[in-house]
Amino acid sequence: MKNNNALFLAVIGVLLACFILALAGLLLFAQTPRGANFLAGRTPTASLPAATPTLPPTLTASPTAVPSPTPAPAGKIVLTCQVFGQQNHDQICIMNADGSGYRLLTSDEPSEYYYPSLSPDGNSVVYASNRLGGYQIYEMDLASGTSIQLTHGIGEVNAPEISPDGSRIVFTDIFGHLSRIWLMDRDGSNPHELYSQAGADSLDPTWSPDGTRILFAVGAGTDKLLYTINVDGSGLQPVSADFHTRGRTDWSPDGQWISSYAGSGFRWKIYLLKPDGTQLHQVQVGGVGLAPAFSPDGQWIVFTGYLDHPDDPDGCEIYIARLDGSGVTRLTNNTYCDWQPRWGP
Repeated sequence: MKNNNALFLAVIGVLLACFILALAGLLLFAQTPRGANFLAGRTPTASLPAATPTLPPTLTASPTAVPSPTPAPAGKIVLTCQVFGQQNHDQICIMNADGSGYRLLTSDEPSEYYYPSLSPDGNSVVYASNRLGGYQIYEMDLASGTSIQLTHGIGEVNAPEISPDGSRIVFTDIFGHLSRIWLMDRDGSNPHELYSQAGADSLDPTWSPDGTRILFAVGAGTDKLLYTINVDGSGLQPVSADFHTRGRTDWSPDGQWISSYAGSGFRWKIYLLKPDGTQLHQVQVGGVGLAPAFSPDGQWIVFTGYLDHPDDPDGCEIYIARLDGSGVTRLTNNTYCDWQPRWGP
């Protein structure tokens, strides 16, 4: 009888131990997401990683989405300025990129000077003048104010621009009432024709930033197309069959954009497009704008504008704006016309 009682107590002890272990396991299971779902009568789901927003392939996630600020404009701007009252003789002026330091570089009336352009190092300016009869190209040293004549007897010339490496000058030569694109060495030697087209003007050349190609306009009247060409005269390529420019253009320092303008008189608008003719769009500057040129950092354009005096033929002033048309700032405020700006270091 004693053995039977001992066996009974042992069985009861084993059962009690199993119950306690089962209860503890159930309590631990209930603390897990799967156990909680089961006890609540919910169907358990697989655990997923945290969701990541899907972005267009050209964008990247940004915690702030604030664009980086455009640097303040720097460098100097040369321009043609009509400073002798009613006679409006064209002269060359220069100023800082914020409009300060405005001053005359030439002042010998009745001679005329126009189409200025700064050298890549910012130490000199090239321009066209009729100071000795017939328009020729000159270069002025900004430190001394002295100038030298670079062309002699090759026609009426204008629109000079020095190559990025400082070794050559591209310009326009007018012969037989038609304009042609010419090249010469920096000192005026080796002048030669680069391109011409029968019955059409070829004008307003500008260098690519790597100095291998030249951009210019070709056409009759105000209906011109943009072309590029290698410096040896090969590889002529149209930029766009859809954009008809008035002529004056520039090539951004990074090579990504071309600036130009189009439209009829006092309805001119500024445009940007890629060198392959794509992404053509108007730069909204709030009024009439023409002859745009890029800043040395490529973040701004300078242009001739009739924004404040749209109905005054002599109301043209120099303005700058960011490439998206924002930040329009007037730099000049004169009773005569300021025009043909070019930006340099």
